[in-house]
Amino acid sequence: MKISTHEIEKIAHLARLEIDDSQKEKIAEQLSHILQYIDKLKDVDVDGVKLSSGAAFMNNVLRDDKLKVSPGPLVTLANAPQRDDDFYMVPRVVK
Repeated sequence: MKISTHEIEKIAHLARLEIDDSQKEKIAEQLSHILQYIDKLKDVDVDGVKLSSGAAFMNNVLRDDKLKVSPGPLVTLANAPQRDDDFYMVPRVVK
């Protein structure tokens, strides 16, 4: 799959990256090589290959949830820059 410099510009815009014009062609070529390699992997015959173990088969390693008493608003809001009774106050985001 061939990636154009126009597509590199769109990807850079979406990723909020600034790319010099001198680098766009090189990046397009590198991404094209990566996608060509991935296309080759589609043709690999994996019939009869046994699944390997990996992260997808691991058990949950997190601790069990335990019920605890809440410390209350005085403790949880102690470092709040602004508060209104038992609520955090934050700057308005949407006008």
